[in-house]
Amino acid sequence: MNNHDMKQCFGYIRVSTKKQEEGVSLEAQKEAILQYAAQKDLTVTQWFEEAHSAAKRGRPIFTSMMRQLRAKRAEGVIFHKIDRSVRNLSDWEAVTELPNLDIDVHIVTENIDFNSRGGRLTADLLAVFAADFIRNHQAEVKKGQLGRLKQGLYPFRAPIGYLDNYARQDKTKRADQPKRICPIKGPLIKELFDLYATGQYSIRSLMPIMEKRGLRNHADKPLSKHGIETILRNPFYSGLIVMQRSGDVYPGQHKPLITPQLFCRVQDIKSGKAGKKVTKHNHLYRGLFRCALCDAAMTPEKQKGHTYYRCQNSACPTKTVREEILEHDIEHHLTQLQLQPKEIKEMELQWQRWIDSDERHAKQQSLDLAINQTKARLSRLTDLLVDGTLSKDEYNERKRALSLELQQKEVEQANLANPHLSEQEMQKFLELMKNVTQLYQIAKPAEKRWLVENWFSNRTVLRNEPCLEPYSWLRSRDVAELAPYVKMHDPLFELLLRREIK
Repeated sequence: MNNHDMKQCFGYIRVSTKKQEEGVSLEAQKEAILQYAAQKDLTVTQWFEEAHSAAKRGRPIFTSMMRQLRAKRAEGVIFHKIDRSVRNLSDWEAVTELPNLDIDVHIVTENIDFNSRGGRLTADLLAVFAADFIRNHQAEVKKGQLGRLKQGLYPFRAPIGYLDNYARQDKTKRADQPKRICPIKGPLIKELFDLYATGQYSIRSLMPIMEKRGLRNHADKPLSKHGIETILRNPFYSGLIVMQRSGDVYPGQHKPLITPQLFCRVQDIKSGKAGKKVTKHNHLYRGLFRCALCDAAMTPEKQKGHTYYRCQNSACPTKTVREEILEHDIEHHLTQLQLQPKEIKEMELQWQRWIDSDERHAKQQSLDLAINQTKARLSRLTDLLVDGTLSKDEYNERKRALSLELQQKEVEQANLANPHLSEQEMQKFLELMKNVTQLYQIAKPAEKRWLVENWFSNRTVLRNEPCLEPYSWLRSRDVAELAPYVKMHDPLFELLLRREIK
């Protein structure tokens, strides 16, 4: 019998995941269909291959095939198994209508006559069993995912900057282990947060910077504006797992790439709570100085190759001051604030005494109490949700805020409990403070703005003279007062050490 005398059929094969069990791969399904077709004197004129879960409606290949069958482009269709064809009853109903259109339906693994009442009943029962199986499977998958989340494990694809763990035997993804920091992308994600935390870069201005650094998305393409925004608002990088749809919050087992403090600062900048963001194209001290007489902003303007900062109040005695004058005055104040070798030595000894001091132990007790109180507030949230005092959205929002607060306190507690780490940080800070003027001079414009904003509380101009007042902690020679500010400067110091910002 030649092909023209054989009934022409479509062949439909499907896998729901890229990795299928042995025996149901696309090739295995195709081979079984071809053998069946040869036995039944059928010929497959067109293949429809789909890698899509049949539990979901709207499969494009399946839809296209059904449209062509209804247009009589073939006399029949061959499926490998019912659960390979459809696993939701809506699509199955469309298949069972085909015999009414004189389109034959063949199932390789089942000897079913779709033109008889008994055959259709058997097929319908098998379809119901398949639909029940997928519903039960979905429920079990969700239950397993929830169990992992409660353990602090992220059962989905690792975010950019992290890597999934794979079993050595069959290279399958392991969901029972925390995500690993990617040695290439991880540091770049940290740098992205550090840059944005300075407040001197917009998300758009960070796109070419991170592209130049080599940060790519999962598709190995440069990050888009949306991609950077997604990273910056993801608390996963600070150690929390927050489910986007439900808003549920879980403490993660994975190693954080950034501190909770840095994450919170980035969120404040994004929401505008930390002041207006500027980009590297703005004038150096824009928005940082005000008139000492009328409190008007000193607005920069370019004239004859120089930048002048002008009081916008025409009746005010303060007129303009050149940018070079401001910079010279800043460097002069920083030189006076630099730590001398004798002061460094005394403060190192003071630091050692502080480690064993009653003050530090009191601080530890205070933190322990604060942590317990935060945990108690987290526990009470569930009761408020159950009795209807809080909506689910309010509950998730408060839980996320309290979880971040708890993280920050636990990091501070860990630093107090591990004085060697804190001692290293303090030594680095003191070393940089010994050369604070040079630090400022080698800083890029964005870094200089950050230093001026965070080191000088009063930044005014009186007539044509700058007036600068450093924060008290910067003038202090007391390590107990300096200690809280060491961490605050880590993002900038990390950047200065890399010396790659442009």
